[in-house]
Amino acid sequence: MDQKAAGESVVAARPTAADPLERLTPQELQVVRLARDGGTSREIAAQLFLSPRTVEHHLYRAYRKLGIRSRRELTRLGLA
Repeated sequence: MDQKAAGESVVAARPTAADPLERLTPQELQVVRLARDGGTSREIAAQLFLSPRTVEHHLYRAYRKLGIRSRRELTRLGLA
């Protein structure tokens, strides 16, 4: 379902932001935080009502934006 159709406001990522976390979409940031806390793709997917493949897609895009390669590196980021 489209976010706008669901009545949610859509916040765009800022691709040129100085803070790498501001480059993430809200969905990517949510997935990254859950992955940092130790959630598997399957667990994150169930919690967010997504498929595990969609979670992996969000992580892939977030890793590129953050300049990291693994979940282990997520713990080094200052995620509030």
